Amino acid sequence: MDKRDIVRYLEDRSQDFYDLSDKIWGNAEIRFTESQSMADMSAFIEREGFRVTRGVAGLDTAFVAEYGQGKPVIGFLGEYDALPDLSQKAGLAEKDPLQEGGNGHGCGHNLLGVGALMGAVGLKHYLEETGQSGTVMFFGCPAEEGGSGKTFMAREGCFDKLDCAFSWHPAPANMMLPGTFLANRMIRYSFTGKAAHAAACPEMGRSALDALELMNVGIQFLREHIPSSARVHYAITDTGGISPNVVQAHASGLYQIRAPYAHVVADIHERLDDIARGAALMTGTEVTIEFLKGTSNVVLIPALDEVTYKNLCEIGNPVLQAKDLDFAEEIVKTQVPADRMPDMPMDLEPKPYNPAGNVPFPGSSDTGDVSWVCPLSQFGGATWPKGTAAHSWQVVACGKSDFAHKGMLFAGQVMASSAIDTYNDPEILEKARAQFKEKTGGCPYQCPIPSQVTPSYLAEALASS
Repeated sequence: MDKRDIVRYLEDRSQDFYDLSDKIWGNAEIRFTESQSMADMSAFIEREGFRVTRGVAGLDTAFVAEYGQGKPVIGFLGEYDALPDLSQKAGLAEKDPLQEGGNGHGCGHNLLGVGALMGAVGLKHYLEETGQSGTVMFFGCPAEEGGSGKTFMAREGCFDKLDCAFSWHPAPANMMLPGTFLANRMIRYSFTGKAAHAAACPEMGRSALDALELMNVGIQFLREHIPSSARVHYAITDTGGISPNVVQAHASGLYQIRAPYAHVVADIHERLDDIARGAALMTGTEVTIEFLKGTSNVVLIPALDEVTYKNLCEIGNPVLQAKDLDFAEEIVKTQVPADRMPDMPMDLEPKPYNPAGNVPFPGSSDTGDVSWVCPLSQFGGATWPKGTAAHSWQVVACGKSDFAHKGMLFAGQVMASSAIDTYNDPEILEKARAQFKEKTGGCPYQCPIPSQVTPSYLAEALASS
């Protein structure tokens, strides 16, 4: 038996995985609430012969599944959380929610989690059929969207046993990441002042809203003096009330900092704290600073990425039927002007690989924290059309389509094949370990989330915002 047999094995069983992905799509549970999705995923892999531990790392909706024993220990990272306010009917190229204000899988995590599970099942079947030793681990990771589930899991040592890990993400193309995901931090700044009648005795008031506005002015000036690759986002979550004739006694906002490297994020964070203190000083108010969460930048490991890219190119691209391409084209039309329509709506030919990894990816992911614990390889798999934005109703509409299913199958086959190559060639892991040590400086993993911040605390803090 070789990896080609595993590719065929996964294809023969593809409907089982399509059904599971569609079930997760229908659950559409957001961060920290993915109880049914976790139950369905963990029950499925348990039936496949894996030993399952649920509720790990203080996360009720996280689980770890394990098969086999001995070295190497190869892991697969799965997600299954949805996004709020993105409910949408499947297979429909116009906005029409299943439930007004409901959730939807606008980032394709129903596909991500099941595709990674396919990789784990494929490697398990290979070891089982060949009688070889080794350990396969699958991680059910909740709350990637805004909750940093893997970061909490990394902090609690969930990934410490791994020799390497594989992951992927649904995308508009088959591609390796051009560079690292961005490190980020989220902080809540809350100002407390003193209420007063805004006309009769304004001198008695101390406006928390003034402080928040001054903080935003300060950040606006700061943006000129941070690296061009860094970002500071914000959302005002409490304006202090709706009465303009009352001096607002409370106001708060959530701020998110992104940059290609964690130390740059830490530097900008310190400067934001100083701006907030200055705003409080100028307005006679007090400020409370809460560091809610963070994720690390991704450490790229060429030794693993080269293996993944080889399989990305060797395994045949999915073959789509005319009806699939017609629906994909209708989705593209909802976002791309008519004079910019691509010749083909789906981009299945693998993009060229950029070994330098010098193009920062404009987003963040808690897979970055796993990459600081063990060598990691991840790629993008084409499951939605060109020009389609993630976190959109269009992605939700594509989530149960034939081309999404086939893209997920392709991703699972690539991960299983890459893991088998890594398993059979010890030199790959040796190179990966050496590159990992060089890029991390051989230092122990430093979690960006403070120890006092628990998943339940973060969930409550975000809910209250």
